[in-house]
Amino acid sequence: MISRAILAGAVFSMAVLAQLPPVQDPAKEPAAAAPADPKPEAKTEAKSYLVEPGTHIPLSLINSVSTKNSVPGDRVYLETVFPILVDGRIVIPPGSYVMGTITEVQRPGKVKGRGEFHLRFDSLTLPNGTTRDFRARVSGLDGRASEELDRKEGSIKSEGNKAGDTRTVAETAAAGASIGALAGSASGAAAMGAGIGAAAGATAGLIGVLVTRGPEAVLAKGTTLEMVLDRPVKFEDTELDFSHVAPHVSTSGDGGPLPSVKNKPVRRFPLE
Repeated sequence: MISRAILAGAVFSMAVLAQLPPVQDPAKEPAAAAPADPKPEAKTEAKSYLVEPGTHIPLSLINSVSTKNSVPGDRVYLETVFPILVDGRIVIPPGSYVMGTITEVQRPGKVKGRGEFHLRFDSLTLPNGTTRDFRARVSGLDGRASEELDRKEGSIKSEGNKAGDTRTVAETAAAGASIGALAGSASGAAAMGAGIGAAAGATAGLIGVLVTRGPEAVLAKGTTLEMVLDRPVKFEDTELDFSHVAPHVSTSGDGGPLPSVKNKPVRRFPLE
C-alpha cells in the first residue's frame, strides 16, 4: 500500500512538472531590441522677401542740404513716407530711416555756373532696428522744388538766374537814368543827364551781378525725394516683426522746398 502511494505521488509530481514552462538560460536569452531613433522633425523654411532693383522709394529730408554749407562726406538723413510691399507684406514701413552721403559739391560761380551737388544713399534702418547697407540714387525731386535733377549724372543743380541778372541791370539803369535826368534838368541838359545816369546805373548793376554768386542749390528740411534701388535688398520673415514698434511720428517736419529765386523781389541797389 505504501509503495502504491509513493508511486502515485511520483507520477503526479512528474505530471505537474511536465506542464511548467521550461527555464531558459539567462546567457542564451535574446538581447532586447534597441529603441528606434525618433524621426527628425521637418524644418519649416523661413520665408524671405526681396525688394527688387529699380524699386522707387519716396523719402523726406530730416536735415537741410545746400552747396553753401555742405562739403563732400557730409551725411544726409531722410525717412521713408510711403510703405513698400512685397507679396502683400509691408517690408519697408513709413518712418524707416535712410542715410546718405554728399559725394561732390560745386558752388555757383560769380559770372556763370550753377550750384550743384551729388547725393548717394548708403543704408536703410527699419523701425525695429533691422539694417541693410545698399546703394541707391536720386530718381525724383519734390515738384515744388526750384532745383533741377540731372538724371544722367545723378546731380542736383540750382536754378539759373539769367533773367534776374538782366532785370537787375535794367532796373539799375532805369534808376540811374531817372537820377541823371533830374540832375541834368537843373542845368538844362535833361537828355544828356538821363543818358549818363543810365550808363552809370547799368554799370553799377553789371558790377553787382559780377560780384554776386548765382543761386545756391538747396534742399530744405521736409523736401521730398525719390530714390531708386540699384541692387536687390533681402529681408527674412523674422526681421519684419513691427508689432512692438511705436506709432510713427514724422521727424522731417512741415518744411519743404524753398521758394524760387525767380519769385523773389529783385534788389534795386545790387551793391547794398
